[in-house]
Amino acid sequence: MKTEIVKLSEKRTIAVLSADDVEPILDHNKQLRSLDQPNTDGLKHVASIPAVIVVRWLNEEWMRGSNIRYLSREWDELIKKKIKDPEWAYLRVDAPSRQVGYGD
Repeated sequence: MKTEIVKLSEKRTIAVLSADDVEPILDHNKQLRSLDQPNTDGLKHVASIPAVIVVRWLNEEWMRGSNIRYLSREWDELIKKKIKDPEWAYLRVDAPSRQVGYGD
């Protein structure tokens, strides 16, 4: 992920811009959805989320006034909610036929 800090004015106003090529991650997600992923150790790979999307979700929460912290319990709940949302389904790596509670 490339991050750039841009000065917007002489009054100390700045913007932080983040960009990344997410296509390889999304292609990999699509490939994983087509494979049977055995659950041999009790863990399951559910989603691969590009860093720029993680930053976007954090920024959206902070703009709503939520003081959510990355990797906190609240963050985990947000991720669960987001990957169940059909808008973000393309981030999932488990096929819909193997998803428990998908779309609830």
